[in-house]
Amino acid sequence: MQPVDFTTLTAACSEIRANWLPSRLEQVYQRDRYTIAMALRTLKQRDWLEICWHPQATHICIGDPPPRSPDTFTFSQQLIHQLGGLALVAIEAIAPWERVIDLQFARRPGESALYHVYAEIMGKYSNVILTDASNIIITAAHQVSQQQSSVRPIQTGQPYETPPKLTGTVPSLSESQERWQERVSLVPGAIKRQLLKSYSGLSAALLELMLLEANIAPETSTDSLNPDDWQRLFERWQEWLQALDDSKFQPAWTKDGYTVMGWGAVENVKDIQELLNRYYTDQINQQLFSQLRHQLSQKLNNILTKLRNKAQTFKTRLQQSDQADESRQKADLLMAHLQNWEPGMKEIILADFDTNLPVAIALQPDKNAVQNAQSLYKQHQKLKRARAAVEPLLLSVQTEIEYLEQVEAAIVQIDNYQTAEDLRALEEIREELIGQKYLEDPEYRKSNANEAPSTNFHRYLTPGGFEVLIGRNNRQNDQLTFRVAGDYDLWFHAQEIPGSHVLLRLEPGAVAEEADLQFVANLAAYYSRARQSDQVPVVYTQPKHVYKPKGAKPGIAIYKQESILWGKPQLTIQNSKFKIQN
Repeated sequence: MQPVDFTTLTAACSEIRANWLPSRLEQVYQRDRYTIAMALRTLKQRDWLEICWHPQATHICIGDPPPRSPDTFTFSQQLIHQLGGLALVAIEAIAPWERVIDLQFARRPGESALYHVYAEIMGKYSNVILTDASNIIITAAHQVSQQQSSVRPIQTGQPYETPPKLTGTVPSLSESQERWQERVSLVPGAIKRQLLKSYSGLSAALLELMLLEANIAPETSTDSLNPDDWQRLFERWQEWLQALDDSKFQPAWTKDGYTVMGWGAVENVKDIQELLNRYYTDQINQQLFSQLRHQLSQKLNNILTKLRNKAQTFKTRLQQSDQADESRQKADLLMAHLQNWEPGMKEIILADFDTNLPVAIALQPDKNAVQNAQSLYKQHQKLKRARAAVEPLLLSVQTEIEYLEQVEAAIVQIDNYQTAEDLRALEEIREELIGQKYLEDPEYRKSNANEAPSTNFHRYLTPGGFEVLIGRNNRQNDQLTFRVAGDYDLWFHAQEIPGSHVLLRLEPGAVAEEADLQFVANLAAYYSRARQSDQVPVVYTQPKHVYKPKGAKPGIAIYKQESILWGKPQLTIQNSKFKIQN
């Protein structure tokens, strides 16, 4: 992940300063353990300033509005308590070439600052600290005790101390090419490494692009550079310093990340805020997605393994109880032929009532014929009771397995991160499993009852132009089938196979052609557990014939008056052009 370097931070703050000073702080919301969002309002606009101290994704930029779920973090509450209604009047670096930004808040523009919010954009050492006008710490995102750092503890009530000052040489526009070249080439080595060692304020990502822009490989030795190479590189160096001096930047996407210098651009971006917000949102989401998908998959796998073992135990006991009638028949035979029993017998062979075939009956030699028959009757009753007790237990376990396999199929389908909707679909599955008591999460925040139901379904258009909606998880499946579906739509699902609910939207009087129905059947097969098969049976019916059993878990439905088509999931991959991007 590309870190925010001094150049990027300068560019971001320059743009924020130009568009958001002065502004009034209306609200503070903490998105997660590492990110706060401050609602700022000017005379012309309102938006959210995001400050993130995530170890790998520290950044500051104008970001997206926060979700509607309640904020339960104390840090954001302390910030809004002190800063609510105040004006953001200045955004300044605490010193040249430092990556610590001082956001100053006063009652109104032109007055002295009452509070300072120091955003320390310093990788794994990042922090956000609130102080009063005297620089006494009121609160911090991450408190650092004396035991953790004797050099720079950060604790409430203590004076705020700035990070240790830079000790290296800082770049300067006034430095001549001869002096610059002498400094960089004093000790021979790779040019990229020598630049990093010779000057503060640089980053590996910036130098990679600077060198490539000068047509110099980063690992080229300083001894190998000719005068033309040095000249081109120094021009890029001066271009960079001039951009910092003039606050004129060119935000763009590069092959491996982003730049604010326009070097190596593959796609230009209108502003730096959009660039940083999109990059770090995607990077953090990608990380969260991978972690959450692994966690859910592992948990489900463990639970299903235990349930399948339990189901097998119950099946074994039922197989044993199948011998109940055999025990009763043997007891009846024995009672009918008491005269054939002799003391000390360990086995007696009698003719079956119906088939007249010989039946061997094991006997206990210390008991007489009647006592042996009574033992067989008791065994018959015991096995019958076992069946009566085990059958509902097996049904319950099989229902649970069916539900969890449906959840598992949904996770398998969300196989990689592409948009924030993919992460949200996984989060909905986690919320569902917590609600169903399969997961415990002390940090879990229950969804707000007023929050709009999720509608980020997969969307396709059939060859005939009809819209197709596909649920990404059980919550969306229920939403799709029991709330979104209209009277004229058609509902599809892989037959007796865990998978998504699929809805073909039809207007009154519209008739889907055979090609449309087959297209949707292919989708239903693809978004099921059988997506690797060549052909999958798919049922379809009107939504009014789909029901949710009383007390059923999310995503479970029964149907009637269905028709069957054979879906071909592999054709869906070939026809991905019909998918609509959310």
